[in-house]
Amino acid sequence: MRTVYPILRYPDPRSAIDWLCSAFGFQVHAVHEAPDGTVAHAELVLDTGMVMLGPRAEAAPRPADTDWSIYVAVPDVDAHCARARAAGAEITREPFDTDYGSRDYAARDLAGTVWAFGTYRP
Repeated sequence: MRTVYPILRYPDPRSAIDWLCSAFGFQVHAVHEAPDGTVAHAELVLDTGMVMLGPRAEAAPRPADTDWSIYVAVPDVDAHCARARAAGAEITREPFDTDYGSRDYAARDLAGTVWAFGTYRP
């Protein structure tokens, strides 16, 4: 059972949902709309993981890339990286092997959020 849910804020949540599904292979679990039809809250799943997302306040500053990222375990890092690249993700670190047996890569999404993907499953 999940106990940790990263929450991401985007200037255009609907576009982020479409892009995250296309680039990183997420699937929509739920989308809740505000009265004006915009996305108020959404939940995306990938394997056993889930992220929640919603709108970013226009005045909110973008967090520094080095302060945090999100790690998602995937079975085939190279194929996942190729999919993300084809969808327009900026690959910030090409696939590499770690000294603890994982294969990882990192990519920046359409809003500048850095994501790490790898085979390591704690």
